[in-house]
Amino acid sequence: MELIAPVIVGGIFTGRVGMLPGESRGSAIAKDSRSGPCLVGLDGIEGDEHADPRAHGGDEKAVHLFPVEHHEALARAFPEARHLEPGGLGENLSTRGITEDIACIGDVFALGTARLQIGQPRTPCWKIDARCGVEGVAAHVAEHGIAGWYFRVLAAGECTAGDALIHLERPQGAISLARFNRSLRAQRPALQALDLLASAPGLAPEWVRKIRDRMAWLQNHGDSP
Repeated sequence: MELIAPVIVGGIFTGRVGMLPGESRGSAIAKDSRSGPCLVGLDGIEGDEHADPRAHGGDEKAVHLFPVEHHEALARAFPEARHLEPGGLGENLSTRGITEDIACIGDVFALGTARLQIGQPRTPCWKIDARCGVEGVAAHVAEHGIAGWYFRVLAAGECTAGDALIHLERPQGAISLARFNRSLRAQRPALQALDLLASAPGLAPEWVRKIRDRMAWLQNHGDSP
């Protein structure tokens, strides 16, 4: 198994629930940089809040990583957008050198004394456009598969900005996040391709259910290729 080279976590971010400009719904997408040791529990980094626990947070979406390369790509595509800097779009961890092209579902990493496992991609929502002050950013993120991903916490611990994110394990048959995202975006995915996604080692149970439901719909409606 070829391991990903260690990358430095350039920033750790947590946020409190507040109101986005012009919105009546709460959000914790605006996060602040943390200095010093941070405690990482099974439900995320201590001090991080979530306005809608049905969509964010919890043990399967405990820690969100968003590569700094994606901020740079979005800044080129949307030069008028705000908050396209590390920590600006709700992420907990900012890194350079690891993206969806090489990160796989099921990959296990060490960060400080914590152990993290990739369980699913992030699904972008309306809050990204509200945060950036520009329509279309969330759709661009979804179309290009550059939303980052969520870790579950296998072992609680402590980490600090500047720590290395060290790749420890990759399950046999692992699927890259880029491949996972491309397959999901396909208008008429093959049932075999969807079955492969649902069987990805380490995939979050919610995603397994959603993919199996889509397979059942395609079979019932005769829309599979």
